[in-house]
Amino acid sequence: MKLHNAMWPGLVGKEPGTDHPPIGLDRMLEMTAAASVDGQKFDGVDLFLFHSHVDPEASEADIRRMADKIVAKGLAVGSLVAPVWPGTVGDSAMGSVEQRAKFIDAVRKACRIARILNEHGVRKYGVIRIDSATGTKAAAKDEKKAIKQIAATFREAGMVAAGHGERLAAEGEVCWAGMHSWKAVLSLLETVDMPGTVGFQADLAHTYLYMLGVNSPKTALLKAGSKGKKYSKKEFDKAYAKLTDALRPWTIDFHVAQNDGTVHGTGSHDKTGRHCLADDPNGKLDITACSKIWLEGAAARGIKHICWDGCMFPNAVLEKQETWNTVLRAMISVKNAIA
Repeated sequence: MKLHNAMWPGLVGKEPGTDHPPIGLDRMLEMTAAASVDGQKFDGVDLFLFHSHVDPEASEADIRRMADKIVAKGLAVGSLVAPVWPGTVGDSAMGSVEQRAKFIDAVRKACRIARILNEHGVRKYGVIRIDSATGTKAAAKDEKKAIKQIAATFREAGMVAAGHGERLAAEGEVCWAGMHSWKAVLSLLETVDMPGTVGFQADLAHTYLYMLGVNSPKTALLKAGSKGKKYSKKEFDKAYAKLTDALRPWTIDFHVAQNDGTVHGTGSHDKTGRHCLADDPNGKLDITACSKIWLEGAAARGIKHICWDGCMFPNAVLEKQETWNTVLRAMISVKNAIA
């Protein structure tokens, strides 16, 4: 199993002209390549197809130059995050005809970049990640109708991806309509009904909030935990088994992460999971044990790499080399557990 680092922590939650400006792709690659634990290193990176890291409209020559730079660092490319949100290339997956067309166009542009990276040779595995690009309030009035609308867009996007030999993974994050609970995203995937082409991207931090019922109290699997009370290990294990048994068969992309059980919301990210550091004492998850459960049968589902995801940390934390050594150490532990 290959170990990848995500590049988007250098962009997500970052604003130019503030105390936490974006961290460029070159710097993120540098810190990833420099990480080392007992001689082991990261194998690659997953890319965010958005400014300033990657221009979705970049020429083939520019994309190849970026690929050369990544190879020169001894790294590969895995999964790509399509720019599906309003204000980027895309727009709402349950919006107007024009909005949905923009969503499909974002997937098409991501597939173009994926093809160039594949032909270059820097990318040999991975998926294209999407979400509904729509806040949860849009689905609150009529969840079934919302899921049907999003599924129609995802199905069309899936056909575009299949035509390029790519797969789409819907991100399991509670801030997106149709993906705001484990039951909703399961219903969405079943409605799309393109197994092997449109699947699920499981993130330890975000899927933990599914268990707490954040943005969907009626589907909580750990109701006591959602009220701040301590649940037993037995209760957690039972809930985790139910969650993973339902969504594991759909899981084609996986993010190692940690969560302290708190949430925050900024912009369209309504009550999203708060990533915390791999060694945070307030982390609620046994990263290695929980990852192992999700990754049962991973090879059969075409998963060849796992990626760390940890966003919205202060730049001082992200610029510290030891941060990435700690992340790599956690990733190696997961790799060893599933070997």
